Amino acid sequence: MVSSHSPLTPLSLHNPAGPRPVVIVTGSSQGLGLAIALRLTDNSCDVVINDLPSKLSPIEDVVRRVMSRGVRAVAVAADVSHEGRVRKLVEITVEKLGKFDIMVANAVSANDFDWLMSINTRGVMLCFKYAAQQMIKQGRGGKIIGACSMAGKRGLPNICAYSMSKFAVRGLVQSFAQELREYDVCVSGYAPGTIQTDLGMDAYGMIGLPANTPRGKPEDIALLVSCLARPELMFLMNNNDGRR
Repeated sequence: MVSSHSPLTPLSLHNPAGPRPVVIVTGSSQGLGLAIALRLTDNSCDVVINDLPSKLSPIEDVVRRVMSRGVRAVAVAADVSHEGRVRKLVEITVEKLGKFDIMVANAVSANDFDWLMSINTRGVMLCFKYAAQQMIKQGRGGKIIGACSMAGKRGLPNICAYSMSKFAVRGLVQSFAQELREYDVCVSGYAPGTIQTDLGMDAYGMIGLPANTPRGKPEDIALLVSCLARPELMFLMNNNDGRR
């Protein structure tokens, strides 16, 4: 099931410097995804808020918050582990907002192995795939940003499936970065440590970190993602060989 619902009429405001970028943020009804979506509005982005259909009510609440900042927002409830729903997510974005510039594949899961891999790995891959197809079709380049983790750079105890999924995301980012460079599509990833979200706090107990271990805030990572999304970084990122 894919549902698109815009509870408020989209505003028709424009950045004086030109049309605002349009960004999809998956898993953005709460936690880190919410912080990223709100931060990107500070960059004058129009935002598509996505999460599972079961979270439609909080998705709509986020849309209202985003639109109160003077940018356009659309709610799209879709499970990104299903290919057809990711394709529809991109199609709805272009239909509602006219174009598509940035994909932030942020959705994560802490459930059983198959579900976790379907969201963290398959879901990210599908978001990358359909974002890339649309950006190549538009011919204007774009940015694809994937959620990795410190567990995708070094395996951690008691969360082996999560580490596996994030190592896979790291490989996806590196491969897509090289494949899409010729189309001016910049692919990057971010790898936060333990963040003050429900998922992050669960990880503290699972991997046995001391209670006094420094913890980041969602807003810290949102700032990083907003920097990766800035057009000024396109040249620098496209000249990276994709192996970092």
